[in-house]
Amino acid sequence: MSDRHWTNSKRSLAPFVLVLASFLALPLADAVAAKSAPKERVVMGWLEYVVIEPWGLTLKAKLDSGAKTSSMHAQNIELFRRNGDMWVRFRLESQAKKESDRHTFMMERPLVREVRIKAHGGKLVSRPVVTMDFCLNGSTHEAQFTLTDRGNFLYPVLLGRRFLEDVAVIDPGATYLTTSVCESAGKEGKKKAKQGQKKK
Repeated sequence: MSDRHWTNSKRSLAPFVLVLASFLALPLADAVAAKSAPKERVVMGWLEYVVIEPWGLTLKAKLDSGAKTSSMHAQNIELFRRNGDMWVRFRLESQAKKESDRHTFMMERPLVREVRIKAHGGKLVSRPVVTMDFCLNGSTHEAQFTLTDRGNFLYPVLLGRRFLEDVAVIDPGATYLTTSVCESAGKEGKKKAKQGQKKK
């Protein structure tokens, strides 16, 4: 093929190449736009109520963007094996004002991982991490929580920025701006909650 014929062929193919390239670029452009689009987040107070599902246990949660991972109060933390996998058994108590209205929930969750955290005095302590479902602002969410005795803290649940970054914008001057009512637990969840609940 002569150089002239080759040049003419390239010229004739050029429009088709441009059209093909534009079609291929569309999905990439959509993906980039979706990734860069701002996420819809809800304004929440620095304190909100959450409901631990499926037990229906209502607890106060502090929204803390200074903490990376969420944390939850737990007592009698025990690691054990189930079918070859590591699990965590722990006790979680309700926050009713009257002693007679308080209940204790014994929970068992698969161990996700363990983290080493620097405690007061610089000592490194190991804490188990589990995944929990909870209701916040009318929707059920899932997040990883480190388990530790938060008895010396005012609030049993802390929601860290790993969870909050896609969900909430914190108003530091407000509290309890959302609802913690969820219907997602259903009858099975209520049945499990009743079975797992023990009066003190």
